[in-house]
Amino acid sequence: MTKLIECRHLSCAYDSTVVVKDVDLVVKTGEFVGVVGPSGSGKTTLLKVILKAIPPTHGHVDHAPGVRLSYVPQVETVDWNFPVTVTEVVVMTQSRRKLWPRITTKEREDTELVLERLGLAGLGSRHIRELSGGQQQRVFIARALFHQPDLLVLDEPTSGVDVRTRHEMMHLLAELNEGGMSILLTTHDLNGLAAHLPRLVCLNTSVIADGSPSEVLTPEVLEKTYGAPMEVLSHGGMPVVLEHGAAEASRRLSRLNAS
Repeated sequence: MTKLIECRHLSCAYDSTVVVKDVDLVVKTGEFVGVVGPSGSGKTTLLKVILKAIPPTHGHVDHAPGVRLSYVPQVETVDWNFPVTVTEVVVMTQSRRKLWPRITTKEREDTELVLERLGLAGLGSRHIRELSGGQQQRVFIARALFHQPDLLVLDEPTSGVDVRTRHEMMHLLAELNEGGMSILLTTHDLNGLAAHLPRLVCLNTSVIADGSPSEVLTPEVLEKTYGAPMEVLSHGGMPVVLEHGAAEASRRLSRLNAS
């Protein structure tokens, strides 16, 4: 597999506050990588440095020659009242475009194809505020895919959405990855999303662990990452993370229900 991005001894600080420290990270073609950690752990900053939106204070980020990266921001940062249609959202990020130009026939056709791919066929003329939460998130993924990226980068794609939308998002991203799309995302959703990813990176300023969910989602690693004790159960072969004490409470409830 080819290296798409490589972070070497990467550090980033705001004023005198170090947010990311000495991070080594490689993402290769075909990988599906999740970065997990508490709020303020440096997840979003790491993505911004990788995207070269902000410079590192130390170390390097290397992109493979000609690699194309597309970014999907957190849904919570979007102004859903901004007066644009689905098609306009998808097309308006073209770097060569001026504000509010006429959408060409080719762009409209390309947009319809990517919307159909994401289950949004026929919604191009709808205002974004008229869509469900899951549809809104898919629109911004469509916008990212419109540029035919080599690596799709998402910041907390399941933040602020309901359980059904989280499940839809997980299935969509898995399908995109199975189709050959390389994906790097951040998430706080340990059970709904992270436990299903092939590779996890636990981050709290520095990288605490990097590996499969079974290797990374352990009480020792999670306590180092989140600064609090956690318990990990196995359910259907998948790790389930619980706050300290919750596992025993769950077992007691099960015994009560069985008696």
